[in-house]
Amino acid sequence: MIEYILVGVLAPISLNLIHLLVGIYIVVKLDSILSLGFTGISFVTKSMAMIFLLWLGIAELELNYKIFVPLLTFFWFMTHVIEAFVIQHYIRENESDVIRSVQR
Repeated sequence: MIEYILVGVLAPISLNLIHLLVGIYIVVKLDSILSLGFTGISFVTKSMAMIFLLWLGIAELELNYKIFVPLLTFFWFMTHVIEAFVIQHYIRENESDVIRSVQR
């Protein structure tokens, strides 16, 4: 039971939290345009992590895939959506006056 919590809940939350912190740093300290590049790299690294966690849970830990896969994908997706809204908030907070004038 503890494996389901560690690999299915805590692992995706912690990995997306790391991506969130790096994404906030890039938006605040560097630039919103660089954030787009990080988003592309983030897609690749998150996909690799998801495949690794699926392999770890199903092949190595022999967890029941009918329980493990929905658990993993639910927490992965929810933290991904939360991350998107938080990053969008920081992008809007740090956008330049020129972009604001064009949008209005």
